[in-house]
Amino acid sequence: MNQEMNGGELENHEEKIDYVFKVVVIGDSAVGKTQLLSRFTKNEFCFDSKSTIGVEFQTRTVTIKGKVVKAQIWDTAGQERYRAVTSAYYRGALGAMVVYDVTKRPTFDHVARWVEELRAHADNSIVITLIGNKADLMDQRVVPTEDAVEFAEDQGLFFSETSALSGDNVDKAFLRLLEEIYGVISKKALECGDKKSNGADAAMLKGSKIDLISGSDLEISEMKKLSACTC
Repeated sequence: MNQEMNGGELENHEEKIDYVFKVVVIGDSAVGKTQLLSRFTKNEFCFDSKSTIGVEFQTRTVTIKGKVVKAQIWDTAGQERYRAVTSAYYRGALGAMVVYDVTKRPTFDHVARWVEELRAHADNSIVITLIGNKADLMDQRVVPTEDAVEFAEDQGLFFSETSALSGDNVDKAFLRLLEEIYGVISKKALECGDKKSNGADAAMLKGSKIDLISGSDLEISEMKKLSACTC
């Protein structure tokens, strides 16, 4: 039986999952990647969180367009010495968040390199969101929103500023990414059907244009986690 989620818990998730979407969260060390995952999957913020070593993942189950989707979100370490290890984990990812710290300009300057690496290792239809984290630190901001908007428009990325500490825009950013992934999957399914029916080649999917997160809420189940916060 397929039960709709109306902001509450969906019983027996495992028997009802329609899709599993792998999402990678990348960016320099200490930009708040682990905190963003913790906020989205457990609605927690760990003040004594330590740097991630290697790769960990957490999950949350949501409803998108009437389908139950398990988001499997991989937290990749930002340290240079782990780059060769984590690159293998990009394979199979349907979505990605490239995170920088709005209070540290170098983390934004490195975003282009992260996007280049992502596109070198991931599928060409991957949906990418640029995230400016720590937006609550207004008096410490050194990266203007306009700079990020310009970069996102140039690269065909979605964009949002978030605060893992306060939770502002975190759910909206993740949910919008998952919704866009679902759109890509649906389009591919239609193209595959058309190809089988008339023999025509399926059109290549193009990158999504920038879209500032506006805030339409999706119905969400209680999160399902597979790993604990790295506190």
